[in-house]
Amino acid sequence: MIQWTSLPTPFPLRSGQSISLLFSFIKSFSSSSSPLLASQESESSIDHFSSQLINILSHPDWQKHPSFKNLIPSLSPCNLSTFLSQNPNLNPHIACTFFDYLTNLPSFTPTVQSYEPLLRILIKNNRFRPAKGYRISMIKGCRTTEDVVFVMGFVREMNKCSDGGLSFKLNGFSYNELLRSLSRFLMIDDMKCVYDEMLKDMIKPDIYTFNIMINGYCKLGNVVEAEVYFSKILQGGLRPDTHTYTSFILGHCKNKDVNSAFKVFREMPKKGCRRNVVSYNILIHGLCENKRINEAMKLYLEMGDDGCSPDVRIYTVLIDALCRLDRRTEALRLFDEMKEKSCEPNVYTYTVLIDGLCKDSKLDEARVLLDVMSEKGLVPSVVTYNALIDGYCKKGLVDVALNIFDMMESKSCIPDVRTYNELICGFCRTKKVHKAMSLLDKMLERKLSPSNVTFNLLVHGQCKEGEIDSAFRLLRLMEENGLAPDECTYGTLVDGLCERGRVEEANTFFNSLKEKGIKVNVAMYTALIDGHCKAEIFDFAFTLYKKMIEEGCSPNACTYNVVINGLCKQGKQLEAAQLLERMSESGVEPTIESYSILIEQLLKEYAFDHADKVFSLMVSRGHKPDVCIYTSFLVAYHNEGKLKEAEDMMANMAEAGVKPDLMAYTAMIDGYGRAGLLNRSFDMLKCMFDSGYEPSHYSYSVLIKHLSQRGLDLKAEACSINIADVWKVVKYETLLELFDKMREHGCPPNTNVFSSLAIGLCREGRLEEASRLLNHMQSSRMFPCEDMYTSMVNCCCKLRMYEDAERFLETMLTKGFLPRLESYRLLICGLYDDGNNDKAKTTFFRLLDCGYNNDEVAWKILIDGLLKRGLVDRCSELLDVMEKNGSRLSSQTYSLLLEGLDRTDNK
Repeated sequence: MIQWTSLPTPFPLRSGQSISLLFSFIKSFSSSSSPLLASQESESSIDHFSSQLINILSHPDWQKHPSFKNLIPSLSPCNLSTFLSQNPNLNPHIACTFFDYLTNLPSFTPTVQSYEPLLRILIKNNRFRPAKGYRISMIKGCRTTEDVVFVMGFVREMNKCSDGGLSFKLNGFSYNELLRSLSRFLMIDDMKCVYDEMLKDMIKPDIYTFNIMINGYCKLGNVVEAEVYFSKILQGGLRPDTHTYTSFILGHCKNKDVNSAFKVFREMPKKGCRRNVVSYNILIHGLCENKRINEAMKLYLEMGDDGCSPDVRIYTVLIDALCRLDRRTEALRLFDEMKEKSCEPNVYTYTVLIDGLCKDSKLDEARVLLDVMSEKGLVPSVVTYNALIDGYCKKGLVDVALNIFDMMESKSCIPDVRTYNELICGFCRTKKVHKAMSLLDKMLERKLSPSNVTFNLLVHGQCKEGEIDSAFRLLRLMEENGLAPDECTYGTLVDGLCERGRVEEANTFFNSLKEKGIKVNVAMYTALIDGHCKAEIFDFAFTLYKKMIEEGCSPNACTYNVVINGLCKQGKQLEAAQLLERMSESGVEPTIESYSILIEQLLKEYAFDHADKVFSLMVSRGHKPDVCIYTSFLVAYHNEGKLKEAEDMMANMAEAGVKPDLMAYTAMIDGYGRAGLLNRSFDMLKCMFDSGYEPSHYSYSVLIKHLSQRGLDLKAEACSINIADVWKVVKYETLLELFDKMREHGCPPNTNVFSSLAIGLCREGRLEEASRLLNHMQSSRMFPCEDMYTSMVNCCCKLRMYEDAERFLETMLTKGFLPRLESYRLLICGLYDDGNNDKAKTTFFRLLDCGYNNDEVAWKILIDGLLKRGLVDRCSELLDVMEKNGSRLSSQTYSLLLEGLDRTDNK
């Protein structure tokens, strides 16, 4: 058995590293050398194993011994180390043969600890020649900094002759390999130490020694220290080579001093030193990192002059840089060129291109590349999958992203924090924060620590769904997880309160941040100013604006836009225009939105001439009008019955290369409807579909309004249907007519159409008509979406039709949908209100098995549902259900529950 007293003394460790590295060293040593820790076997069984192996190795043909094959599966590197340590008198030839036999097995990779007892046996028997080879293999076998520390300690012990111990001196080659290992792990202080040891041992450094030292310092960008060793090369009468100069190119690039790197590169031929692929590689990468892609491409084309051919890394770096600069067509061309030149793309090449295609919304092409990777036997990395998941999430195709996530796991590729963050972002973007919250639990189950980004996404998601209280609970949960909320977190909460009209609370929260010494930023001020403007508390909004300037917080374009909008709402267009002019004087350039706000307000007052002047001013200052500005003109023209002008504006958009968006198409649909040209409205609907836009709920409201008004005297204002009342008065027959019209114009109704109509009806409590739509949809072999079912469940609950609500919820679960917690809250609270306590409890018990985040369940069902209704006993009852079900809650959620129960009880 190895005794702790025989542990080799490591080289001095770097400051800040000694304790952690020493701990890791001891841990790795004990785990690899102690049979108790490694195999959980008793001392006697290990002795039996050792004696059995000694018996086998005593036979001349031990490899063919019948018992040996049975022992092989038990022979781990740890067991090998233990066996050799326990048998220091083993014949050195047998020890080497046995060691070599194992290390040649594909399933066996020796650790650096495995070499130590073998080397002790060889040194003891004066077998220095083979020992030198094993020592080199040991040094080269370092995979971690802990390995290097272990090896340094051992070779240093062997290098010194003390207390009558055996000496096994390091030679120049071994020193160089040790320096190379240290350089690989950027252990620069230790390199200096070993270099000094080398000089003390009277071993003269050679060009390889100096190159390793120079390269180590250059990897950290420490060119000054590297030049010290360069001078030693010249002092020693040695000649710098390609490796020397290439290291300096790297050092300058690390310092982002590409010009100096270029200078070294250009001087190499003058010094009689040939440039190689690595020289080109490093400089091209440095140029790309500094966004000097054109120079990098020029250098790539010059490689042939030095007899060099670009390798996969050069191609990948260039493709990556082109993609980052949105020059993806060139990147694809380079990708094709590389394949033509028989340079096979690697995993990183494909990953870079997949990421670029996803950013270009070419998801189908990106997915094809993933399949090509698999066909070529390349294993996609977590970064590859993340690029696809992010691409699908940004397009709102979160279900497809989840399929990629499942594929990733099936291929044994472990998701990381970024994977979850991208999915969380996707769910929050599609207003499914309950699904995003469920991923938080899965992260914790997998021992992945959520980051600030994770919580910020969830806080933003809760705020967007109007769940401000839950957003603040997340803030406390974030702190409980040891994370410090940042400016983004606080800014989102201020904005969320303002968006919900809770400006007083926003103001109180904002002031509390200042009192705590938390720096408030321009985004927070802007959100607060905007909130007060929307609440029409203009005087206070403008006071805030002046205050932020006084406090040295400079307004940005967004702040100015908010103030301009507030002035316009007050009818102060002149002041708004003056502020727009002053923006540039303050060093802030007006944006398209700045002009758009003013133009929209002028158009609302039908001041077309003034709006045109602002439009012309904007264009003269180099701003290209966007679709929002054009749409403002379209709406104004239609409101004035100026159909011809609206059509001309659409033509102007086309000439300017601006594509109509959803709102522009809807404005034209409304305009034609007002003019009684319904067929033209449906033609425009077809254009909308053909352009890849899915009509919104509002688009259908407009169409239904005009279908319902046909035959009415549109001049009689009393007969006109208000858009807000469409779903209250629409007849089911009108909806069927909408379907017929859509088919007639080449855009047959799809799932989204039925969903939009059903949601509109459900909001008005018209469950019967919504149910008829559902049946009609299913008879047409279309399947309802999640949002449609959600609206049906919520409508049933509001109508106190709880059995129907349960039926719809059950259908959702059967189809793999995760119902929103709001639906469960309405149902459970409704069942309790109806006195159906057992049913409520059963429903709650079932939802616990659906994979929701437990804290969110407690927040939205128990606190926001039952406690707000004063149902204290029911809340306690369901809390017991959660505990018995093994649902773990955070300490802050428990505190909130206890406070709520106590407060409600006291009432």
